[in-house]
Amino acid sequence: MTKKIIDAKPYKNSISAPIIKIGVLAISISVIVMIISVAVGLGMQIEIKDKISSIEGHINITSFKNISNENSANSIIPKNEFLNWLESIPQISRTEKIVTKFGIIRTSVDFDGGYFKGISSEYNLDKIENFLVEGQFPFISQEISKNVIISKSLADKLKLNLGNNFQMLFSRGEDAAPSVIAFKVSGIYNSGFEELDSKYIFGDIRHIQRINKWSEDEISSLEIHLKNHHDLDLISELIYENSPSNFDVVNSKEKYFSIFEWIELFDKNIVAILFIMIIVASINIISVLVVLILERTNMIGVLKALGATNYSIRKYFIYTSMYLIIRGVVYGNIIGVFLIFLQKKCHIINLDPNIYYVNNIPISIEFYHLFLLNTIIFTICICSILIPSFLVSKVNPKDTIKFN
Repeated sequence: MTKKIIDAKPYKNSISAPIIKIGVLAISISVIVMIISVAVGLGMQIEIKDKISSIEGHINITSFKNISNENSANSIIPKNEFLNWLESIPQISRTEKIVTKFGIIRTSVDFDGGYFKGISSEYNLDKIENFLVEGQFPFISQEISKNVIISKSLADKLKLNLGNNFQMLFSRGEDAAPSVIAFKVSGIYNSGFEELDSKYIFGDIRHIQRINKWSEDEISSLEIHLKNHHDLDLISELIYENSPSNFDVVNSKEKYFSIFEWIELFDKNIVAILFIMIIVASINIISVLVVLILERTNMIGVLKALGATNYSIRKYFIYTSMYLIIRGVVYGNIIGVFLIFLQKKCHIINLDPNIYYVNNIPISIEFYHLFLLNTIIFTICICSILIPSFLVSKVNPKDTIKFN
């Protein structure tokens, strides 16, 4: 009955017709903005955290004597019992052995500084392979490989291409002459995270172990990768409490505190946007309901004269408002989901990675997010129309029928 009255031709030509359209449009726009803000906010957080963890892991275990994780002068030798205990933690997906050392990258035309990140043949390259834009990762076998992968930013800065050779100079102490090693570019990667891309060169772990005169068991750090970012604080604390006294435990949140503080602001922005959009949708649906009641005062008077109760008439206007809310929410969901799908597949809107750490706006949203958003906006809009619907009880049949 409600749909028939709204879609009737005389009703369409009434004063409330454009108000109804505006109300439905406002609800649709609110839903669209809410969906996009949640999808973009979550996408940015996940994308940036994934990039950091893909290159550096979620948690690093190093020696307490080291000043920085990247340039580890002091080695650690994790025992098998400790490694087995780490593997037994269900939240940990894998543990990698890493050796890093700062060096000067020298070519025939230019030079720059960077960290050589030594990896073994057992290193899992699945996530970093997503960033590979040219070539391939060095094949690490029994013979020490001189092939490395460098970032696109370093390659552009030093004018290095695939297959080019360059040298790295590593310090061996105050009195000793620096160690010079020639490398060949076998691959170029680009994560879009300039702060990390400009830092690391990936190669055979044995180069740095040989320079430092370390055994095969000596490493700079254990790189721990988690299955879920949400477990970072919990697992980091657990490892710290159960690790040897000479081990230091640093997670990515502590290491990149300012970046994590920045991306956590997205949560506050999302909440602020949701709050504003819900208020906008609620005010508009209240306005629609008030206009409908005022326009239909004659009908209300007649229904009351025929014996209709305030409750039954209120139900009609509440059902009418509910129908309009559902229309607005459905339209908003269709358009909102289409827009985020378009951005995810086509990358229409790009960003400056030097500022935002990503090349384009990332999208991430699950079904339960959509369900929760729709439930919140529908529930609040319904609750907001309950009080204005009491205007029905103010209509006096004698006055309205006399007016006619």
